[in-house]
Amino acid sequence: MTDFATPQHRARRTSAAVDAAVGAGRALGLAVADATVLHDVFSVVVHLAPSPVVARIPTVLPPREDLDSLARRQRAELDVTRWLADQGTPVIPPSPCVPREPVQRDGFSMTFWQFVEEDRGREPDYVANSESVADLHAAMRAYPGRLSFLSAADPRFVAESLTLLEGFPSLIGASELDRARREWQILEPLVRSRAAFEETFPGIDLQPIHGDSPPANIFSGVDGDLYSDFELVTLGPVEWDLAALGPVHESAYNRGARRNGTRLLNEDVLSFVNAVGMLRIIASLTLVPQLPELVDYLKPAVDQWQRMPFAGGMLD
Repeated sequence: MTDFATPQHRARRTSAAVDAAVGAGRALGLAVADATVLHDVFSVVVHLAPSPVVARIPTVLPPREDLDSLARRQRAELDVTRWLADQGTPVIPPSPCVPREPVQRDGFSMTFWQFVEEDRGREPDYVANSESVADLHAAMRAYPGRLSFLSAADPRFVAESLTLLEGFPSLIGASELDRARREWQILEPLVRSRAAFEETFPGIDLQPIHGDSPPANIFSGVDGDLYSDFELVTLGPVEWDLAALGPVHESAYNRGARRNGTRLLNEDVLSFVNAVGMLRIIASLTLVPQLPELVDYLKPAVDQWQRMPFAGGMLD
């Protein structure tokens, strides 16, 4: 059984990430006197003060993620957010103070972003955010760059995790793991193949999408809301960005879609993305050794998954 990270191990991991960001920032010519950690969960996010630059350093990663594959995803994120910013879409943009590309140092791969002051007095309104995502999708439709089909689903991570979870009986029971594997046999072909998806869901257009629950990744800046964290940007159905949020948020998105003239969410596709999203949550149990508190965060979703139709009802 893999050992779980202790608070001391996590503190060392955070310190190493901060040191790498400071070293990389200074090597790029930034003045860094006071590195302040703003966020530390899956990534360490650090303000390289007094420079108006924030470094984001992913630290909790799938067991077999390497720096090159991580950098490819980071490069796509930087390209998309730079393009969106140039079009006037409200996003947190890459920092103009350094080259807009991933930087690798001391075993980490990091990106650099413009520092934006957060309005810490505001509570997020996820329903309003869901309506706003329709505007983001409308803006992203014209993105000219190339993106992989449903790379945000990370089918390799799901498949490998369903094998690795045999070694985590305290996190998932044998019967639940068997269900997850049988569901994945049905869903995986539609995740890996654009042609298979389009055959199953004819008439559903694909477009650039955020990839990682954008209603939960809207940053409350003191000068207004900004779309952020495009780490899983991908080509897919717009439903992917509303996966597992439920009817209230889906209705809010549809209000936004009606307002800007884009298509409404499709119920069959929602069932598919909800089922795939749940298997990604099951797969994320393999990250618990790196982030032990994740098990409490994931438990309600795992319980919900057990009450859902098998494979999202794809066999019906």
